[in-house]
Amino acid sequence: MSTAADTPGSAPERRGVFTPELLDRCISCGFCLPACPTYALTGVETSSPRGRINLMRALETGVLADDDPTVREEASFCLGCRACEPVCPAGVQYGPLLEEWRDHLWNGRRRPWKVRPLLWAADSPRRVRAMGMVRRHAGRGREAPGPVNLMLGCFERILYPRVSRNARELVPELAAPAAQGCCGALHAHNGALGRGNELAKEMGEALPGTVVTTAGGCAAHLASVLGPDRVKELSQWLVEREGPPVAAAEGTPADGRPRIGLQDSCHLRNGLGVWREPRELIARVGEYVELPSAAACCGGAGSYAIVRPNDSARVLDQHLDEIADADLDIIAVVNPGCYRQLQQGVKRRRLRTRVLHLAELLARAA
Repeated sequence: MSTAADTPGSAPERRGVFTPELLDRCISCGFCLPACPTYALTGVETSSPRGRINLMRALETGVLADDDPTVREEASFCLGCRACEPVCPAGVQYGPLLEEWRDHLWNGRRRPWKVRPLLWAADSPRRVRAMGMVRRHAGRGREAPGPVNLMLGCFERILYPRVSRNARELVPELAAPAAQGCCGALHAHNGALGRGNELAKEMGEALPGTVVTTAGGCAAHLASVLGPDRVKELSQWLVEREGPPVAAAEGTPADGRPRIGLQDSCHLRNGLGVWREPRELIARVGEYVELPSAAACCGGAGSYAIVRPNDSARVLDQHLDEIADADLDIIAVVNPGCYRQLQQGVKRRRLRTRVLHLAELLARAA
C-alpha cells in the first residue's frame, strides 16, 4: 500500500495528529510482525505494527481520512500490548503513537460506546471513591499519605478488593489513603490522553513520595507521567526493597509445592521492562512453570475485552490451552484486566487452575 501523495523531493504536509519524532522512527523492517498478536491471528500486514504505522502516516499526511474504514478498524483492533517495542531495532515507541491515534479518532460520539460509561465512572475521584465503598478494600478513611503509598486503583478496588488488603498485609507500612481517584490509564488508552495525564498528575499530588501499584498497566501509565523513580509495581518494589528472593534449589522435590504459572502484564513488561521480579517471587512459594505465551497478551488489554469480546477470546484461547496442558494449580497475574480475562476463560473451560493476583498468592503463603 502506498501512503505517499507527494512527488520526489517534496515533503508532505503534516496534520499534527502525531508527534513527528515518534512517527518517523519506524524503518519498516518488519521485526515487529512475529511479536504482534493480531498479525498472528490474521496474517494481514495492515493488522501489524508496521502496517498500522503506515496507516498513521497516511492519516497524518491526509492520504487517508479520519473516517476511512481501515483506519478506524485497525485503531480498534490493535490490543495496545506494545509487544512490538522490545523487538524493534529502531526503538519505535508504539504505545504513545497508539494513544495519539485514538486521541484523534475516539473523541465525542466517535468513542466506542462501551467505553464511555467506564471513563465517566473513573473520571471523578468522588465517583471512584463512591464505587469503592461497596467493597472492603485497603483504603482507610482519612488516613494521611506516607513516604510509600499504595494505589487502590479504580475498578480493581471494586472487582478485587482483596488484592489491596493482601498487599498491606504483606507490607503493613504501606499507606493507603481512600481519598484517591483513578490514575488515568483507562483514559489515556481510550482516546482521552489529555485527561489521562491530568489524572496521573492528580494521583501524584494525592500520593506524594513513592506510589506502589498492584496494576501493571497503571504502573506504566503513571511512570510515563510522574517518572519511573516515583512509581513502582508491587513485585518490582518488593524485590528492590528486600533483594531477590532465594528460590528453591535445583533438584529440590516439588512434592507439595503448587505448580504456578504467570501471565505477564503487557504494559509492565513491554513498557517498563518489569518481568523477572514476579517470577522471582513466585519461585519462593511454589514450582514456577513458564508457559510459552506468558509474555504475550492474554486479550484482556484494558477495555479491549469489553469493546471487542470475540477477538479478545481468540487471543486468549492459546493461553487457556497452555494452562490446561501444563496442569497448573495456579495462574498468577499482576494486573486486574488480566485477572478478569483469565478468570472468565478458566471458568468457561472448566479448568481446575485457580487465578490469583500475585499479592493474594504471596499473602496466602506468608
